[in-house]
Amino acid sequence: MIKILIVEDQAMLRDSLEHVISGEPDMEVVGVTDDASKAPKLCGELKPDLVLMDVVTENDANGITFAAQIRQEFPDIKIVIMTAMPEITFVEEARKAHAHSYIYKNAGTTHLFYVIRSTMNGVGIYPGPEDRSPFAAQFTEKEIAVIRLVCQGKSRSEIVRELNLSESTIKPIITSILDKTGFDSISKFAIYAVGRGFIVVNG
Repeated sequence: MIKILIVEDQAMLRDSLEHVISGEPDMEVVGVTDDASKAPKLCGELKPDLVLMDVVTENDANGITFAAQIRQEFPDIKIVIMTAMPEITFVEEARKAHAHSYIYKNAGTTHLFYVIRSTMNGVGIYPGPEDRSPFAAQFTEKEIAVIRLVCQGKSRSEIVRELNLSESTIKPIITSILDKTGFDSISKFAIYAVGRGFIVVNG
């Protein structure tokens, strides 16, 4: 029996996940919470085999941050990150946190069960570039850092200071971003990226 802890802040989805997972003969929901910051403590108390972890949860708790903590404190517990947003850095952050698998909420229950069972069998499942932002695979880490700061409303001079760049260095970075996206200004791309969920400004 796979014992599962669900971390999801949307009550309707949380209840739905609990219902469908509990209906599987080899799965059992041992706990639920709407706040990722509570997950490490619950792991110690409930000893789940797997945590189904939302990225953005109650009280602005970042699921990926607490997934990393769980991996350190409970290395035997598997972590499946789930999100509804195609934010271009979430997949990379989940990998850095050593989450075992990653799934989008619109994937359907059949794929969810496949990911859970595969993860428990030692096979991590991550989406390919075609499943994410149409630009995600194209950007370098430095370009993503610039995009995020532009989306936060930072001026070019502020970005230069924050990333420790020179004026001559940032210009080709912005030019490269525009060449890759087809936009004629970085501010227009920033509006598009935030509007489509490719960048979560306060995430």
